[in-house]
Amino acid sequence: MNYEIIELKEKTVEGISARTNNHAPDMEMTIGGLWKRFYEDGVYENIKNKTDGKAIGLYTEYDGGVDDDYTIMVACAVDEKEGGSSGGKSGEYEKRNIPGGRYARFKIVCDMRTSSAAVAQVWKEIWKTDLPRTYICDFEEYQNADMEHAEVCIYIGLQSEEN
Repeated sequence: MNYEIIELKEKTVEGISARTNNHAPDMEMTIGGLWKRFYEDGVYENIKNKTDGKAIGLYTEYDGGVDDDYTIMVACAVDEKEGGSSGGKSGEYEKRNIPGGRYARFKIVCDMRTSSAAVAQVWKEIWKTDLPRTYICDFEEYQNADMEHAEVCIYIGLQSEEN
């Protein structure tokens, strides 16, 4: 599986989140439910100060490694300089930072209608790699809204080269 090592700057994201793990029987429903709420309940539209139109699936607050609990957040990058939180109807929107640093970037192009299966397959392959992961922050970034040729980048946080 091909990837490239890149350096990213820190960014702030805002959205909705839940806790799960890769072995939970309801993991797919948990993650799919967040994406559904994100688009169907107007979360995406209500987030203010987006830096771009890209949707992000953020994996953070890992309790350990690939087999442990983590927080999944469906979000957009926001401009912190603009201030204020979108908040949602009852303040349920949250903000988190994607730390700057080294990431392995995997790119896939897939049909948006079946993207969840394509993205899940790439994650399964990533779990088998020996990348020096930090288990601090990983994320998917949906680059466009082309239904037949959606481009998705998956970023895996890597330990610094000194470690």
